[in-house]
Amino acid sequence: MRTNKDPEDAFEDYNLLRPISSMVVKQGWEKDRHAHRRSQLLVSVRGLITCEVENGLWLVPSHNALWIPPGIDHSVRCTGDVEIYLVFMDEAVISALPGQCCTLGISPLLRELVRAVSQLPPLYDEAGPPAPLIQTMLNELAVAPVEQLYLPVPADQRLRNVAEAWTAEPADRTKLGGWASRIGMSERSLSRLVLEQTGMSFIRWRQQFQIMLALERLTRGVSVQTIAFDLGYETPSAFIAMFRKILGASPNRYLAQVEKRSRRASSPY
Repeated sequence: MRTNKDPEDAFEDYNLLRPISSMVVKQGWEKDRHAHRRSQLLVSVRGLITCEVENGLWLVPSHNALWIPPGIDHSVRCTGDVEIYLVFMDEAVISALPGQCCTLGISPLLRELVRAVSQLPPLYDEAGPPAPLIQTMLNELAVAPVEQLYLPVPADQRLRNVAEAWTAEPADRTKLGGWASRIGMSERSLSRLVLEQTGMSFIRWRQQFQIMLALERLTRGVSVQTIAFDLGYETPSAFIAMFRKILGASPNRYLAQVEKRSRRASSPY
């Protein structure tokens, strides 16, 4: 299959000829805001997907996927040494799948099913051998666990500037008052604006940003201690306490739970 700066363009001619169509991207790629008539599943086998959807930022590290229902504007960027699968699905085959955007954990079985479906010819025999393969992929996708990899992205540019500053310097521990001074607002106004635009308090919004960065790095094997210091925590235990408060488990236990769910999702029917 071809890959280029915008692989979807080369693929578009085949996009509506069968209920399921798929392609693979094996190099860095980005596309500005757009939408599809079909649902889209972006599966990361290797590399990181960053996607802005519905005023939210989604990080999709390897062994995870992003589910986007039809008609939703989104932009996407794939970075690093990538192996990304794009699967497009007709409405008729997605009744058991979520009605909103979400990040999904991908089991080893589901990963291999997606790979196999991506190798089907564009005009595959809908009544032939591909049919059970595709149905098994849909069954596995329907039970894939939802992951906490979402960060609300406010429309207000001042708050976007805060998020961009966090991205540039994750260890910055400036408090609400300091940020209010930086962007020319009172503490009360900043606190109210963050709540209105994200549904979270300022502290909770920053914690969710840190959770996303931490999960992305944990899945790459970075140690908890390194992540804690990179995020500006004085001790690993302080970071672990924050992580446990948000996700209900320590980083290592959380990863073990994700792995357990993945094994359960990949068990035979």
